[in-house]
Amino acid sequence: MRANRWMLAAVLAALTGTAAAAPLMSEEWAKAACTAWNADATLTKDLYETGWAANDKKRGYKALQVARKDCKSSPKVEVRIAAKDGKAMCVSGGLSTARLDLDVDYAMTADTRRWIEMGKGEYGPMRAMMFGRLSFEGPMGEAMGNMGPFESFLLLVGKVPGETNACPQ
Repeated sequence: MRANRWMLAAVLAALTGTAAAAPLMSEEWAKAACTAWNADATLTKDLYETGWAANDKKRGYKALQVARKDCKSSPKVEVRIAAKDGKAMCVSGGLSTARLDLDVDYAMTADTRRWIEMGKGEYGPMRAMMFGRLSFEGPMGEAMGNMGPFESFLLLVGKVPGETNACPQ
């Protein structure tokens, strides 16, 4: 049913000449989020300069996995970030394929309406976690030292178009 709604939206978009957005936190959305990450100077510069991107246990990337709590049957998606050419660059975005190492990786989940609120800048990561609007797993100390860039990541959710009336399949 949800996939049919997304397909219907795509057909309507084709008929009207507008682009249909993939479901928020779908594989397609994660690929677009990766591109948007690389265009964001705060994410690429600051997360490199603080050493955040290099803390990857020498495997060559850090994973940031995101999901919508109210889309329980949906697959989780991630962006992989690597220290590259003096920047924290997104090297891939898509379905989560590897087990996270929560010593260096991050997992974040929130209800769709909370992702929308955070994407609009209504509140940042500290408030979201304090009030239980954002579930977080990963190296908390490292995250606390990078709250500014993480706020930029939450805003990225609002910048990358994503259909919120359908869950990813």
